[in-house]
Amino acid sequence: MNERNQTLKLPFAASKKIVATALEKYIQESLSEPAEVLKQKTPEAIAEALKVKAIFEKGFENTEQLQAFITTYLENTNHLKNPRYMGHQVAVPQDLSGIPDWIHGTINNPSSLYEMGPAGATLEGFMINWMLDQLGWFKGSDLSDFSRLSENGSGILTHGGSIANMTALSAARAAIAPEAWEEGSPKDLVVMGPSTSHYSIVRALSIMGMGKKSFIPVPVDENEVILTHALEEVYAQIKKEGKRVMAVVANACATSTGLFDPLDEMASFCKKHQLWYHVDGAHGAVALLSKRHKNLVQGIEQADSVIWDAHKMLRVPALCTAVLFKNQKHMWNSFHQKGSYVFHENEVVGMDSMPFTVECTKSALGTKLFWSFALEGEEAMVKFIENSFQQARDLYEFLNTHQDFHCPYPPQSNILCFQYKPEELDDQQQLALRYELINSGEFYITSCVVQGKRYLRTVLMNPLSTLEDYRELSKAIEKHAEKYVTL
Repeated sequence: MNERNQTLKLPFAASKKIVATALEKYIQESLSEPAEVLKQKTPEAIAEALKVKAIFEKGFENTEQLQAFITTYLENTNHLKNPRYMGHQVAVPQDLSGIPDWIHGTINNPSSLYEMGPAGATLEGFMINWMLDQLGWFKGSDLSDFSRLSENGSGILTHGGSIANMTALSAARAAIAPEAWEEGSPKDLVVMGPSTSHYSIVRALSIMGMGKKSFIPVPVDENEVILTHALEEVYAQIKKEGKRVMAVVANACATSTGLFDPLDEMASFCKKHQLWYHVDGAHGAVALLSKRHKNLVQGIEQADSVIWDAHKMLRVPALCTAVLFKNQKHMWNSFHQKGSYVFHENEVVGMDSMPFTVECTKSALGTKLFWSFALEGEEAMVKFIENSFQQARDLYEFLNTHQDFHCPYPPQSNILCFQYKPEELDDQQQLALRYELINSGEFYITSCVVQGKRYLRTVLMNPLSTLEDYRELSKAIEKHAEKYVTL
């Protein structure tokens, strides 16, 4: 053995085999019958089972201890690969999706500086060009053209939609108030958007020093889609109060219901008043890839900025989000900082994303996103998206055949809300049903409030979920609801 490796207690070859074998068994067990989606224990019990204290103090003593740790760890996870996982908007990854994380964890090449991670930065540039191309914002002849084309859009990958939304809003502020970087945010700036905008919008505004009250909500309908006729009224009131609109935000789609705001109508409003138009396409921007569903995002290409989560519908393990700009100058002008150890005046090889993002160091997100396509190809990804949207439609149609289930709307994406016997079960009982279901291990679903009413909520992320799973879901709900139903 090389002398430099003698301090390692765990041999590389044996360890990787243990990990690979454990993960393969985990995948098989997730798909077996009757596998539990979630077997939830207390953190104290998990820490004891993992032997956390001993391993923390002494490290792994041998490969047997490593194997026991990994086995126990995997036993205490949420099995997203189980077809009865219908929960949060978190990707159900392909079986080999973890390889980029393994590579990055071994070589630790940050991709925000090209010279620190050339391969990862190159793949990020390629995937950003691909996303820009979907929006019609890429003007090059080849996706491997990384030069700064004058008419090109631009973008970067970040660790999640919250950072991406803040980056886009920072660019919007720089466009309307370039002095804000030096002097702070002007007190008259506000942001308009549907009252159901993702919480990260208000969070970003507060972090930026503008405060929660700088977000001006626009009314939504009973299914939480923005009422575009109210835009003019809200805008007139803002102007009357002597304030300026920094940006208008649209949902594509709403986190709660999965329904899309009318993006083209909102684009027309923003164009009329020359306002920055930001589309939060974290979940629904993937509709761009489907000829069948592209109409849902008609008008998105007129936005000034768009965010797009790859760790939702592009099957990338968390986290990976793109923030995209129609005008590349808006990205260049969003941040103004100096750091002689990373920012240089002379031309450098490749492209650095560090000057344009909140994160100074970030993992090779482009590699993760590229790998998601490399495993099966672009056509397979489109089929996955279309199938996911169809799964929600299938569940909707199935539940509509049962008089005890109420679906408030036909789904537009892969998100569906519903209630069980809403005339008998109140909001707290609907929520209790959700916990009964997940604690049983039979299914994993979520819940949300839509216009003051509590709903059960499914997000169809697993391509293996079928009509048989929907039947079993309805049976499980009926079974667990017996204690709440009046006989």
